[in-house]
Amino acid sequence: MKKQCTAKEGHDVYLWFLEAAERGNAYAQFNLGRMFKSGDGVARNASQAFHWMNKAACQGLAYAQNQLGAMYYYGRGIDNNDHHAVHWFRCAALQGDASAQQNLGLMFKKGRGVAQSDDLALAWFCRAAEQGLASAQTLLGEAYANGRGAARNYPMALAWFRKAALQNDASAQLHLGLMYKHGHGVARNESQAVAWFKQAAAQDDAVAQRLVGVAYAEGMGVPVDGQRAFVWLLRAAEQEDVDAQFNLGVMLANGKGVEQDDELAFTWYCRAAEAGHALAQYNLGGMYARGRGVERDERQALEWYRLAAEQGTPHAQFNVAVMYANGHGVSKDDVLAAVWYRSAAEQGDASAQNNLGVMYANGLGVERDDARAVDWYGRAAEQGHALAQFNLGGMYSSGRGVARDPALSFMWLTLAAQGGDVAAVSNRRKMSLVMTPQAIAAAQELARRWRDAHPVRVSARS
Repeated sequence: MKKQCTAKEGHDVYLWFLEAAERGNAYAQFNLGRMFKSGDGVARNASQAFHWMNKAACQGLAYAQNQLGAMYYYGRGIDNNDHHAVHWFRCAALQGDASAQQNLGLMFKKGRGVAQSDDLALAWFCRAAEQGLASAQTLLGEAYANGRGAARNYPMALAWFRKAALQNDASAQLHLGLMYKHGHGVARNESQAVAWFKQAAAQDDAVAQRLVGVAYAEGMGVPVDGQRAFVWLLRAAEQEDVDAQFNLGVMLANGKGVEQDDELAFTWYCRAAEAGHALAQYNLGGMYARGRGVERDERQALEWYRLAAEQGTPHAQFNVAVMYANGHGVSKDDVLAAVWYRSAAEQGDASAQNNLGVMYANGLGVERDDARAVDWYGRAAEQGHALAQFNLGGMYSSGRGVARDPALSFMWLTLAAQGGDVAAVSNRRKMSLVMTPQAIAAAQELARRWRDAHPVRVSARS
């Protein structure tokens, strides 16, 4: 009975607006357009919505002009036309309609229907923001934070984000949290950051949910709580936030804060990897390579490593190179191995630098070039890569690609031995049998000076 009454009342309202609209009443035309647009009391009809909204807009009703602009923008009831959208947004904006002012600002920001202009976008955002429109205040804060249309001004950005956040605008709450997290325009405060993230997260903002999850996982602004971290990351991941999906995979794979579950980790890595997340692709390759959470499959491992490598992930580039060098999941190909080692080496990956040195030293996939081998060994050795230090020591010992220098050879072998390289321990012992105590002391002094200048060591990958 109640539904029938509501439907009848809705139809009566429609008839009343229709009669008034046909007599030329702009407000009735606007409301009739809204009814057709939303299907409230009448069957939804985009063409009829456009028809009546256009009539109201042509009579100068700002609300209708803004709605008509949106219909042209989205192509609802009429073909998309950005120039017409700008025209109607401008008509409404000049009458002081805050939503239209924001929309016109967005057209200038995106360069749709008008020449792109950050300055004019900022000006229109400002007019809407000063009328109290929260979404415009957020956009104005973003413009100041990013230096778009005005010099970067974190205090101004903070002020506008705060105005919008206090109106419960989720995007502003997220941005305000980030300002506190990074100390932009305000003293860095992780607790305040999480407090604002939580407010946005409660409104289902996926990024904020992920950031709350990360905060609980890492104990940043809140006590470490693996279960809460998992719950918040799961909420974000289910909204297709790929970073949250990746983080869930990491937690499950490592058993950090939750029970280890390789199969579930594999599932979340898959979802993130298929969405193009490079580190998820790399980790998914590792799952296939080791048979964790899925049957071992070197071809699939290579495919996912390759996808991550093509996005510039150096560890993935290194692994692709290793697989080509050893013929794992693919035919052995030293040329491609050298190409991928170089890609990772040029990004500073020490293991790739060492292996590229090996390729040059042995003429594998590249022309043999001892000088280049020494160069790449040297780059990795300077990062504390023990195997590269051993290889470099050998080059100085034999005078390959560099002038023979027993002192430098002994120095690099000493550093490699201290880094855990067993072969370096043996070779260093053999060298010490034919060196004078003074020469040994001098080489050890060189090693000590090197260690003092390089306090951080890298861990080597084979």
